[in-house]
Amino acid sequence: MSLHLYHVDAFTNCLFGGNPAAVVPLSEWLPDDVMCAIAAENNLSETAFFIPVGDSAADFHLRWFTPTVEVDLCGHGTLASAFVLFSELAWQSDMLRFKTASGLLSACLRSDGMITLDFPARPGHEMDLPEGLESAVGQTVVDFRRAVMNMAVLQHEPAVRAVKPDLDYIRHLEGDGLIITAAGDSCDCVSRYFAPNSGIDEDPVTGSAHCAIAPYWAEKLGKTSLTARQVSKRGGDVYCEVVDDRVLISGHACLYSKGQLASVE
Repeated sequence: MSLHLYHVDAFTNCLFGGNPAAVVPLSEWLPDDVMCAIAAENNLSETAFFIPVGDSAADFHLRWFTPTVEVDLCGHGTLASAFVLFSELAWQSDMLRFKTASGLLSACLRSDGMITLDFPARPGHEMDLPEGLESAVGQTVVDFRRAVMNMAVLQHEPAVRAVKPDLDYIRHLEGDGLIITAAGDSCDCVSRYFAPNSGIDEDPVTGSAHCAIAPYWAEKLGKTSLTARQVSKRGGDVYCEVVDDRVLISGHACLYSKGQLASVE
């Protein structure tokens, strides 16, 4: 069986920035172990697979795999999948609906070329600092939250950029990885995200992390529209709007390559 594969840089408008994702359109699901193997072979933080649904509730069923596990929500993999459908596969509407493990997600193609994702808000609950956290990030932590993901708020942007994390410590934290965030110097907020327990030491740009980041900074800054930047080595821009229990996450994407998988048995 020969399959198409698209390599898309998400949350950036220029190649070699943002977060690279692989996108594999399917007509029907492959066995889970084969999709896991493809994701491991791609060795990107996420490989997205989708199949047509064709009912009144959704257009496609979408799943995401890291090199080691399947995840229940992925922003840049969704953005990349929507980009492929809009720009490469001639989807005729400016709206897409994806059935996912996190419910129905939509993607809207905007007139400025950005794509807006409609994701569930995942605000964290304030908690005591886990023992050893400040040593693990080498910085003062001024607030700590946990919902699905752990989130440590640092004093300022330079502290976020300076972190050299203890990945073994993060691997053993309860919850999903660790977001570090602070108010931004030239944007509303900055962040980085580490998920060694999912096979990703540092994710370049993490859309799903902004389901926790955006509600936090919207409350702190008293505004619902936020300009965020993930300050990883590649870096990427994420534009967020908090609307009730949803976060609208917008970004650019660009195609790096497209080709075929030689054979999948």
